[in-house]
Amino acid sequence: MPFESAELVVRRVDAATWAVVDPLVYRGNRDRFVVPAGFRTDFATVPRLVTWLVPRFGAFTLAAVLHDWLCTEGIRSGAVTSRQADGLFRRVMRESGVPVLRRWLMWAGVRWGALTSALRRPGWAYSAPGVLAVSVLAAPVVVPPALAIVPGLLVYALAEWVVGPFAPAGPERLVVPTPEG
Repeated sequence: MPFESAELVVRRVDAATWAVVDPLVYRGNRDRFVVPAGFRTDFATVPRLVTWLVPRFGAFTLAAVLHDWLCTEGIRSGAVTSRQADGLFRRVMRESGVPVLRRWLMWAGVRWGALTSALRRPGWAYSAPGVLAVSVLAAPVVVPPALAIVPGLLVYALAEWVVGPFAPAGPERLVVPTPEG
C-alpha cells in the first residue's frame, strides 16, 4: 500500500464535499506528499453520466484525494505540474491495485478535465495523443450506455424541476415511533 495508512478519515462539509480529518500521507519510491487535515475533496470527480462505469469512490479513493490535493495545492506550490499530477494519479492507482482499464480511463478523464482549468491546461498537448488513443479505444464501451442514460437523466431533471417547487424546502425528519410501555 503506497499510503502510510489504509484508512481515510473525513467529515462531511456539504452534499458534495468532505474534509480530511487526519493527514493522508503518500510515500512512493521518490515522492512523499501529505494531504493535510482540513483539505476538502469530492473524492473522484466523475460526471454523473459515467458513474455506472466509474463510481465516485472505490479502490482508487485515496489516489483521488491525493490527486485533488496535487491539482490544487501541489500545482500552486510548484511541487508538480498538472501533467505530473495526473501521471501520479495513474501510478498511485496502480500501486493501490486498481485494474488497468479503469486506471487508464480515469487518467484520460482527468486529462480531459484539465482542459477546463487554466491552472491545469498548460502541457495538455503533450498528453493529447495518449488521451485521444484511450478515448477512441474506450468509446465503443462508454458511448452506447451513456447515450442510453442521457434521456433518463433529462427526464429525471425535468421531474425534479416540476415537482421541486411543491416539495418542502427544509430537511426531512425521520420520526420513529417508540413502543409505549
